[in-house]
Amino acid sequence: MSFTEEKHAARQPPGPSGGAPPPRGLVERTAAWSMAHRKTTLVLWLALVILAYVASTVTGVREQEDADGLNGQSAVAERLLDDADFADDGVERVLIQARSGKLSAATADDVVSALRERYDGLDEVTDIGDPVTSEDRRSVLLPVTLDLGSGDEKKKPKSVVGPMLEATGAEQRAHADLRIEQLGKGSVTRELSKQLGADFQQAEFISVPVTLLILLIAFGALLAAGLPVLLGITSVIFALGLAGVTSLLVPVDANQASLILLMGLAVGVDYSLFYIRRQREERARGNSPDMALRIAAATSGRAVLVSGLTVTFAMAGMFLSGNMLFYSLALGTVLVVAVAVLGSLTVLPAALAGLGDRIDRPRIPLLRRRTVAGKESRLWAAVLRPVLRAPGVSLVIGVLAMLALAAPALGMKLKMPGDEDLPRSYEIMQTYDRVVEAFPTEGTAHAVAVEADKDRSGEVAGLLRELHRMAMDTGQFAKSTQPDLALSKDGRTSRLELHVQGDAGGPEAERTLKLLRTDLAPKVLDGADVDEWAVGGETAFSTDFSETLKDRLPLVIGFVTLLCLGVMLLAFRSVVLALLTAALNVLSVAAAYGVLVLVFQGEWAESLLGFDSNGAVVSWLPLILFVVLYGLSMDYHVFVLSRVREGVRLGGSIHAAVRHGILTSAGVVTTAAVIMVAVFAVFATLSTLDMKQLGVGLAVAILLDATLIRGVLLPAALALLGTRAWPRSRTTRRARANSHE
Repeated sequence: MSFTEEKHAARQPPGPSGGAPPPRGLVERTAAWSMAHRKTTLVLWLALVILAYVASTVTGVREQEDADGLNGQSAVAERLLDDADFADDGVERVLIQARSGKLSAATADDVVSALRERYDGLDEVTDIGDPVTSEDRRSVLLPVTLDLGSGDEKKKPKSVVGPMLEATGAEQRAHADLRIEQLGKGSVTRELSKQLGADFQQAEFISVPVTLLILLIAFGALLAAGLPVLLGITSVIFALGLAGVTSLLVPVDANQASLILLMGLAVGVDYSLFYIRRQREERARGNSPDMALRIAAATSGRAVLVSGLTVTFAMAGMFLSGNMLFYSLALGTVLVVAVAVLGSLTVLPAALAGLGDRIDRPRIPLLRRRTVAGKESRLWAAVLRPVLRAPGVSLVIGVLAMLALAAPALGMKLKMPGDEDLPRSYEIMQTYDRVVEAFPTEGTAHAVAVEADKDRSGEVAGLLRELHRMAMDTGQFAKSTQPDLALSKDGRTSRLELHVQGDAGGPEAERTLKLLRTDLAPKVLDGADVDEWAVGGETAFSTDFSETLKDRLPLVIGFVTLLCLGVMLLAFRSVVLALLTAALNVLSVAAAYGVLVLVFQGEWAESLLGFDSNGAVVSWLPLILFVVLYGLSMDYHVFVLSRVREGVRLGGSIHAAVRHGILTSAGVVTTAAVIMVAVFAVFATLSTLDMKQLGVGLAVAILLDATLIRGVLLPAALALLGTRAWPRSRTTRRARANSHE
């Protein structure tokens, strides 16, 4: 007789005929109310989802400004520039280029005249500048200024650039032998928004069917497979609506929607799996539908609540990052996890109560699955056998394997992706490359922003011309005979752009930024009578952002770890288990860091994943990966430990309890892990480098967590710790006595 069968009678709660005890605890009472009022619960849930979505359309979604995601001196510079109105704020540059050979002056003049005629008829265009010819006589650049308005009525370039893009496209169609393209903040941000939206739709359209397919294979029934997907989708819609409303307080970052989708599907499906698997298991043991749900609420429901709290606390750690980008991501993920937990504790038991045994219908031919009481995974039984036979050796080998994967992380380099890191499949980036090649001063630039009284604007201009001269004398900046100066319309803010050769994240850009900030600019501006000055630009943004994260990451790690330790202590009342949880989670995250460095800082995987390596990991990924992985790994951890604790309380040996807990939870953990890995892998197929790195990091870490961590390291550690891992009680003492028999 198996461990489960020996102890089943001792743990079996009385059935309905025997007088079921009243529900205890918040989770059980919530589930009992939802089951008793299932129609009301389902209607309320749908009403809340619709209300949140409608509310977000009414309030609108407030997006982050450029300066919101910046730190340090770059944030100061960006705010100085954002708060000022410059005449060239809405400038779009139109490239006229021969596809081969030189561009004749007559052809260039004809095209420029035709473009002027087209642009003159547009209300959105306020000025058309003089064309500039490249040194090789192959290209001409025509500056065109858009009307963005001013003050509170100032519009974003991407919202007004549309008509000009249409006019440029019409002229391109009239000259197939030439390239007639435009580049500017409006055209770039418009194209990026379009591509990011397409990526989000791709992730949504692929991940949902993949999730459903895996659940169909796992459950063999359409309703059982569809219910978790429905909960995940409605949780995502609910959270997106709430995020839109709360954007009035915390502006939305462009990546928030992707992370909400990713986390919503992951936790929504996970929590449903825990619940439905346990309910089916109890029905297979002979419990009534009502009692099976009661047991599921008392066990899996409690695990969902504990897991949800730890995930929420982990996500909340991003609020300590000191950056608005992470505030937005933190709020979005906290909202979707909270919504998924709420749905799992209310909507799920209500739906299961309404469906009853019909949850197993309609059955899919050849995929029928029946949960049998005490059924254990044969695969994991084979894996677990040597682990429990030699737990010490297994633990050492497992830890060494994880440390080997983590070792490359010691050489991790951080960088925020710039324009040069965007996929060259984007047409706008191909235009960017052609413009920078023909006109080097249109590429990477450091922006020196100076604020002073408008009466001193002439003096400030003189200072900036001197700074330009000193920069040119160093020979480290892109050559320009005249300084690229601009003065705001109110005369208070001046801007000098100093261009450099190479990428924004390249060594030349970083070296010249340091030279400008620590030597050249202080020599000219520190003693001058100006209100404020700062050096910004794309290189400054990446440098300051990365430095801030390096400083804040230990604080976030400490906060998340301590809070999750507290949750584990409250849930399991064991200091040993809490410390073991922290150690295993940190090991899992470190291994994910190592894999990221191995894959993305080199070039060997470029053709496999379709990216061009920039020799670094995206600066915000280490923090995001830590909080997301720490939170998600708790799903498995809490569920597995809850099953092990059931065995410990029944009084058997620790080895038997560990074996029972691991093997009876293996099906759920494996299915959940396969779904998560599949969903995260979808993000690795998206176009941008940051989404690829996020997808690979999460997929690899979850795979390691569900296999090496849960299948080897956790059972080996629990077997070695024995009863020391569990709080002393009568059941524990009985388990200790049995283990010595």
